[in-house]
This record gives sequence, C-alpha cells and structure tokens, in this order.
Amino acid sequence: MRFPFRSRAVEPVPGPDRDDEVLLETVGLTKAYAGAAGELPVLSGIDLTVRAGEIVALLGRSGSGKSTLLRCLAGLIPPSSGTVRYRGTPLAGANPGTALVFQTFALLPWLTVRQNVELGLEARGVPPRERARAAAQAVDLIGLAGFESAYPKELSGGMRQRVGFARALVVEPDVLMMDEPFSALDVLTAENLRGELMELWDSGQFPTRAVVLVTHNIEEAVLMADRIVVLGARPYGTIRETVEVALERPRDRDSAPFDELVDRVYRIMTGRPKDTRPPGRTDPDPDRRTVAGTPLPPAGVDGLSGLAETIAHRGGSCDLAGLADELGLDIDDLLPQVDALDLLGFAEVHGDDLLLTEAGAAYTGADAQDSRAVFAAAALEVPLIKLIANSLGGRPGATVRTGFLRDLLGRHYTVEQTDRQLETATDWGRYAGLFAYDADRQEYRTEAPGR
Repeated sequence: MRFPFRSRAVEPVPGPDRDDEVLLETVGLTKAYAGAAGELPVLSGIDLTVRAGEIVALLGRSGSGKSTLLRCLAGLIPPSSGTVRYRGTPLAGANPGTALVFQTFALLPWLTVRQNVELGLEARGVPPRERARAAAQAVDLIGLAGFESAYPKELSGGMRQRVGFARALVVEPDVLMMDEPFSALDVLTAENLRGELMELWDSGQFPTRAVVLVTHNIEEAVLMADRIVVLGARPYGTIRETVEVALERPRDRDSAPFDELVDRVYRIMTGRPKDTRPPGRTDPDPDRRTVAGTPLPPAGVDGLSGLAETIAHRGGSCDLAGLADELGLDIDDLLPQVDALDLLGFAEVHGDDLLLTEAGAAYTGADAQDSRAVFAAAALEVPLIKLIANSLGGRPGATVRTGFLRDLLGRHYTVEQTDRQLETATDWGRYAGLFAYDADRQEYRTEAPGR
C-alpha cells in the first residue's frame, strides 16, 4: 500500500529498497552549546551515513548525544561545525526528507486522531480531500482504524504513539527518525508495537526508505537494526564502534547468535577506549585526574552500594548482561552504578564481567562505620569531592558556596550536568562524613564534630 500524496519529485521504490543509496550523511559533525565560560561540547567528529533499505540504531547511555545527533540529522538544530547532507546536499534548515516520532507522543490534545495525522500534510499545503485520503490510509496501516474521531485523552499510551507513527509516515519521508519511541510505554505494549512495525518494514508496506532509531535498550537495537552505532560520552559524544547485525529476520531473542551479539554490544557500552586507563581508574595516575575529565556519574550511595553487595553475593564477580536481565533493568539503569564503582576503585569491568576489587570487597565486608571510612578514603580520590573537602580544609565553621562550584563546573558541563554532579557529590560527601550541606544557604560546610 502506498499513500496517494508524494511530497518529493523523486519517487522511491516501494518498501525498504536496498540499493545502498546514501540518504543522509554527516562529515566531522560537532555540536556544542553555550555555557557560562564558553562552548560545552556534546558531539565531536561524527562521521555517519544512512543508506536506503537499512535501520540504523543510535545506541548509548544518557549524555552520549544520541538525541542531539538525531535532531542534527533532521535539521532541527544546526551543527557547530561539520556538515549534514541529505541526498548529497548540505542542510540549511529542516530536512525535507525526514519525519520524527517522539518519545512523549507530542500530540495536540484539541485535535482528533485524523486531524493530528493530517498536520504534516496541511503544513505542506496539501488540499483537504487529499489530506483526508492519505490520513485514512496511514491510520489504517498503523492499526488505528475506527479511532479517527477520537481525541488523544481517549487513547491509551500505545494508541497515542500509533498516532505519532501515522503522522510521521503519512508524509512518506525518505528517513523515519524515532527518538526512543517505545520507552514511555509498558513492556507488553512496546513489544507489540515494535513487532508490528518490523512486520510492516519486512513486508514492503512501510512508506519510508530508511529508519534511524535512538535507543538505550541493547536488545531493542539488536532486534530491530541492521547497524548499531554505539556512542560514547567521555567527555563528549563520539562514535565508539559500529556493529553490523547480520541476523535473519524475524530475529529469535532466545538464539545463541542473538545473545552473543547482545553481549558484544554490552562489552562495547561498558568498556573503555583502547588508549585510556586500565580498568578501575579514570586515569592511570589518580593524582592527574581533574574535575573536567572525571565527571561524577548520577549514582547515589544506596544504588552503588546495592550493586556492590549484589556482586559480593555472587562471589565477587557477575556477568553484566545477565545481571541486567535478572534485575529487569535497562542499560541506563545499571551503568551509572557501574561507573560509580569503577570511579571509586571498588569494581572493574573485564569483558562481560563486573569484578569487585580488593577495596570493593573491603567496603562490602565491613560494618557500617568501617565501610564509611573505606568509602571516604575512596571518595577523596574523586576530583570534585576532593575539591569541596580541600576548600573547606577541615576548619571549624568553614563554608563553600555552591555558586563557586557551579562557576568552575560551568566551564566544562551544561547546567543540567552540573546539577547532577553536585547532587551526587552531596550524597557521597554526606555519607562519607567529609562535609555537610545546607540547602537553604546553598553551601557546603565542615561536618559537625562526632561524625
């Protein structure tokens, strides 16, 4: 089934044709945002191609720049440097060959399903009769027949996301872009919608020539993509590795090749670049670690301690992929705690496994007071914690304003990243007894005697 309205002069071959034509391309793409003391890099040196007939997954943890890259490809935000090309032509605004499906549905609540689906066509000046005919076919294709007159508030989350897909597909883009489109849905609804979309793609009825999917779910990427582009986030987004997925469709989650590929991507996600420090340290020499180069992960003491205890109960080591599955966690749920243990020197990542270090075993094996002392010693090796503690100097009545710290961090991080790091530093420092925090005064102070 093809929709009657064509928005381009070039008529693509029906279905996901595999002629390898380059539809999208980035060359040396860099994106930075303005900060208090200059530009804050988010993406650096991204070289990427998207070809006709393929699904490309952009995979990475929070802060790796996945959504920023997607918006650069869609022409919604300009790169700071480098080039984004659509069919060989550099973009100078919104990409005419793409449509975007959002995580949060982004429907207009005062419009019906049909009216929401017609929005893109209306913006392109398509006559009402043609709009209605194209929207009806899109609604039917995506499984919404009978709901044309319903309003978003009358629909479940899964049905609302179907409206988002229909609205994107009705304009028949060359490239459909999806920004974590299933993450706001419950597990069963997401699985059902994901499966239906893949059936449409494989059947040749999908009115788009390529798909770019942003996700943090490794299984989702392996299940759907032909290529997985893994982005790293230290200190800003770069392509860590590209993985070709040669599995036949439909893909069997229970097969050994599927599991092996999931494990491989886990290793890439949790591993370190070949030219960086040995496992367990952010830098080969802890004395050379800096606030700029050693960001604190968004992991509270309870979370990282719980993970350390979990590893200890499994004999001091565990398989990361297996642990995530057992705990029912996505990669973004687990990796901040992994990074925290790694930063503190309590655990190391080796291949697929997370191993407790000697310091980690001492931490998990000590009583409450002794474990705090072990934690304090490790935390003082972390640059931001060390900066706060050294600024206080142990002097009675000494204080450090958060504004001072925000100015320093603002040279290297966004406001949101700065907030998260200060939240983590406060949690770790309080637990370790290194300093106290007065939220009303927005200042750190020397810990009270007896702590």
